[in-house]
Amino acid sequence: MRWLLVLWDVDFTLINAGGVGARLYRMVFRDMFGTELPGAADMAGRTDRAIVLDTLARAGIPEPRQHLDQFLARLAALAPTGHELAVQHSRALPGAAAALDALAAFAPGRDNAGRAGTGHGQEGGPAPGLDGTGDGAPDVRVVQSVLTGNVRRMAEMKLRAVGLDAHLDLDAGAYGDSHEVRSELVHLARGNAARKYGRDFSGAATVLVGDTPLDVAAAQATGARAVAVATGGTKADELAESGADVVLPDLTDTAAVVSAILAMPDP
Repeated sequence: MRWLLVLWDVDFTLINAGGVGARLYRMVFRDMFGTELPGAADMAGRTDRAIVLDTLARAGIPEPRQHLDQFLARLAALAPTGHELAVQHSRALPGAAAALDALAAFAPGRDNAGRAGTGHGQEGGPAPGLDGTGDGAPDVRVVQSVLTGNVRRMAEMKLRAVGLDAHLDLDAGAYGDSHEVRSELVHLARGNAARKYGRDFSGAATVLVGDTPLDVAAAQATGARAVAVATGGTKADELAESGADVVLPDLTDTAAVVSAILAMPDP
């Protein structure tokens, strides 16, 4: 039995948040410093810890690191406000819900028909053909979580607002309030998942799905596989050049998404 930890990026991989994050940054900045934020730093593929530091430095705030934890805490505290904004302005990207649903058939505790079982360690497999091959179900268990630059409460809020949280074990993921460097989040997520499921998710047993070269770089730095989707601001050829193992135009071809994620690594 092969086990996989699938770590989804959130923004522009699973959802389009409609600029909610930038709005909340402006609210926190105004509250802390009594003035308007001149502009947030580039957010694509970065963690909130890194984005906040860069944003404060660009705004001319002295010793920005002294304000970092307070800024992140206030950002997390705005999750209820963010939920209202996200319900109005955010949307799940095409194919995201179907991809999560399809991989959920491989979740721990499923029986041979893909139905819910009784425990994390239950063996068996999902219904045939869900890997897109038509050759029957692979011998695999999939834990789905997130690896995102968002602070945890923001990630949870965004996913819940568009109904994409049901199949994600958010305790097994890692978030942008934990470290400035995205690749470090991979180690944190692996540790969280290993403690919960009692499995080793090192190397290619972890799959990162994201839309930026920074997602790919985090996978490369940690020996994980990278499935890139050209649903953000980076074109497919640029994602391929960055070293992604698989590049997809989007998530709309469910069979292709599942097949890419479940693929065995090259020997």
